[in-house]
Amino acid sequence: MVFGIRAVIEAIGSGKDIESLFLQKGLSGGLISELKTLLRQFDIPSQQVPIEKLNRITTKNHQGVIAFISPITYQKIEDLVPQIFEKGEVPLILMLDGVTDVRNFGAIARTAECCGAHAIVVPKKGSAQINPDAIKTSAGALHKIPVCRHDNLLMVLRFLKDSGIQIVACTEKTEDFIYKPDFTLPTAIIMGAEDEGISFELMRNADHLTKIPMVGTIESLNVSVSAGVILYEAVRQRLG
Repeated sequence: MVFGIRAVIEAIGSGKDIESLFLQKGLSGGLISELKTLLRQFDIPSQQVPIEKLNRITTKNHQGVIAFISPITYQKIEDLVPQIFEKGEVPLILMLDGVTDVRNFGAIARTAECCGAHAIVVPKKGSAQINPDAIKTSAGALHKIPVCRHDNLLMVLRFLKDSGIQIVACTEKTEDFIYKPDFTLPTAIIMGAEDEGISFELMRNADHLTKIPMVGTIESLNVSVSAGVILYEAVRQRLG
């Protein structure tokens, strides 16, 4: 955690990945203007909050600004994909659309690392924070598997397709089971939020829609369990 206007400005200027940032409502002045310019320049999400919220986070002199620095360094998928191919490996990438629960995120990261996934892609907004709870639930996997945070998942999807990577969306809105796609091919798997699922645009641009067979009376699995099921189908095919 970094607090104080100048300290936060310096953290951003030094290239720190900001996980979240809180600004006191109604703040003004030269330094605040400088900070807001940096937020726009680096596309850092921030929230305007009452001073009471800031005071609950810390009793020290925060000057109306508190930032949380990410415990990991985010990477760019555009840099990773060529490296995967250059090493002679077959890409296996996981894209999370709207997964906001930190423990689900941590559990997914743990499974993805165990399955040999090359990266996890998340949106800058509407994604779980990578905080100590997420790191703990991942059993340290979030320090091992690259996490890529991007503005627009649809643009990432198109980049992946242009790179020769098939897109497999895991959704109940299909009749095809997870055993149909050929996961021995370069693959990116999309998992959606439990409440809303995968966004329409991502699903519309996927190469395959696939679902996990359900034979019980409960209609859905937890998203971290679902991710494990489909990732291990990819592992099964690749090892077979």
